[in-house]
Amino acid sequence: MDVDNKCIRAFVSNVVVFPDETCQAVIQVKNSKIHSIQRHSTDVSAFTEDQVVDCGDLVLMSGLVDSHVHINEPGRTAWEGFSSATQAAAAGGITTLVDMPLNCIPATTSVKAWEVKMAAAESRCWVDVGFWGGVVPGNSAELLKMVAHGICGFKCFLVNSGVDEFPCVTFDDVREALQELVGSKSILLFHAECEIEDTISDEDPPGRYSTFLKSRPQKMEALAIQRIISLCEETKVRCHIVHLSGSKNLPMIRRAQERGVPLSVETCYHYLTLSAEEIPDHATQYKCCPPIREAENQCQLWEALRDGTIQQVVSDHSPCTPDLKQPGKMNFKDAWGGISSLQFGLSVFWTGAQARGFTLQDVVKCMSLAPATQASLQQRKGALRVGLDADFVIWDPTETFTINESMILHRNKLTPYLGKTVRGKVYKTVLRGNVIYDRGNFCTAVPRGKFVFAPNLI
Repeated sequence: MDVDNKCIRAFVSNVVVFPDETCQAVIQVKNSKIHSIQRHSTDVSAFTEDQVVDCGDLVLMSGLVDSHVHINEPGRTAWEGFSSATQAAAAGGITTLVDMPLNCIPATTSVKAWEVKMAAAESRCWVDVGFWGGVVPGNSAELLKMVAHGICGFKCFLVNSGVDEFPCVTFDDVREALQELVGSKSILLFHAECEIEDTISDEDPPGRYSTFLKSRPQKMEALAIQRIISLCEETKVRCHIVHLSGSKNLPMIRRAQERGVPLSVETCYHYLTLSAEEIPDHATQYKCCPPIREAENQCQLWEALRDGTIQQVVSDHSPCTPDLKQPGKMNFKDAWGGISSLQFGLSVFWTGAQARGFTLQDVVKCMSLAPATQASLQQRKGALRVGLDADFVIWDPTETFTINESMILHRNKLTPYLGKTVRGKVYKTVLRGNVIYDRGNFCTAVPRGKFVFAPNLI
């Protein structure tokens, strides 16, 4: 139980972001929930001084929801753990994250394995945490059991996942899983790449980024997405493409969405802000799958976000120990594929978004509401609405800072954003009415995050 969950508090700001407007507002919090909202007002005379959190001209908006985070505990806690990941999340304005089912040991592919993961996470989370399950060959009988226990949905790979504990599935496996989920409100997430014939020759130097990019062409995504759309249309089960990289696939996605296929799409900060042209040879901190593509491709992703073809932006925070990357030494073929950005997503995204005319409402829509909805958590998270959890991020969208290693809270500090100057600084993070992070400091001696579960989706 929260120490002060029965306290009444009032958060007041001149810049509060709602879906339809940004205005002055007073948000009253009671029992960890948003109790009332008074728009176009800063009148807090009904509250005592110690009940009021005055944000002045700082932006107050719904806490971020990052629905694509690899925490890796238990089993690969040296890569990342619940304590370090959720502290980094809190420092970045994230109040809820959803943990991916792979890179941990055991992988979250059964109720029993999920219970092992929750035991490892117990009392170690600084923000609220939900969980994805995994679809692997032979585990379809576990899916509805996990849904009944509150899993947010499922993830599968159509190509080698990179870890033996989480094998990829065939399209027959996918059809079996989707048929198991027919009639439920659950969702299946796809790493949408398929294997193709080798496109690399002996003359292609493995240390060059151009070689790596050539090895993961957009055709890999296209083949997977075509089949995903077909199966989604056939079964009517919600499907979701994670970390879309290739813009050439947007037209077929748009056509599917226009004819009512229940298909949603995300992309990641790195695809929107980094480009292939800027990546040096052996700069393996940039390696991820699917890969970061060219600047023109990036422009098309931004336009798809603007028109709603892509609904959400997430981190795909996928760290590892330094020996698995060795920037400057290891080649792209051998290095681990994953980018760490959990703590800086709001700033990284806003830097590019505001330059392209996106608004604060757009930030809330694609970084709070859409990922909460994808994970079936929208009845608790993702918006400023009476009855929802009082989760807020309070930040200055005009302030710039340069990312350096000393400020990074996730366990391994390797990231392509080191040395980059970004716009938008988080000042306070509020979890269920409690200020948990304030200007670089944590406001409680113990983690106060809880597990969040999807409502009954069967």
